[in-house]
Amino acid sequence: MILNQRQQELLDWVQRDGHVSVEKLATHFDVTHQTIRRDINQLADARMLQRVHGGASAHSSVENVAYNTRQVMFSTEKQRIARLVAQHIPNHASLFINLGTTTEEVAKALHSHVGLRVITNNLNVAAMMCSYTDCEVIVAGGVMRPRDRGIIGEATIEFIRKFRVDYAILGISSIETDGTLRDFDLREVRTSEAIIEHSRSVFLVADHSKFGRPAMVQLGHLSQVTALFTDRPVPPEMESVLAENGTELYVAA
Repeated sequence: MILNQRQQELLDWVQRDGHVSVEKLATHFDVTHQTIRRDINQLADARMLQRVHGGASAHSSVENVAYNTRQVMFSTEKQRIARLVAQHIPNHASLFINLGTTTEEVAKALHSHVGLRVITNNLNVAAMMCSYTDCEVIVAGGVMRPRDRGIIGEATIEFIRKFRVDYAILGISSIETDGTLRDFDLREVRTSEAIIEHSRSVFLVADHSKFGRPAMVQLGHLSQVTALFTDRPVPPEMESVLAENGTELYVAA
């Protein structure tokens, strides 16, 4: 595909920031939304980027979008998901909360709960929840990943295996239509596997952009998940997988 100057600049922008909205692109290039959507469609058909609701994201199976970019991507959708999850968490519950911007929104949505006992490898979650009423926060040891203040490594896994909690609040980078769960960092995946193994109920939180997204490392399968919380109806193939495995689906309208 031969790119015109606008399309090349658009692609460079997406590759640099990881995600950009149609609104921002149309304003920057002084063209209509329809023109930008046409550019995005052509670039997506050429597999140079990924079409997402309201914009475009970079294609990569080996590296996640930058953390500060993920914080603003689909923020409204993540907040809706988080509020719905919070309705299913009782007071005086024990929780694992792993890495991710959606799990951080769930942590925010739990601010009015009391008596929680939270084990996390996410320093953003720990700093947020330590001031909640009667909320005990236990931080896993290990190696801190500077880009998102996540704690990972063998020490983290061994620490998590000392507990068994009521609920795991689990973020994910990719859910394939056959139910396969994927992420980008093997050490993070091994930590999430330990969290799943040591939780009585597993709540997976993922906005619609995670459906079918490419990611390199296999984490597990939807059959290991108690409930999937998302913001849109899932693809029909995934709906069948959920039904076959008894995984509940909650869509935050």
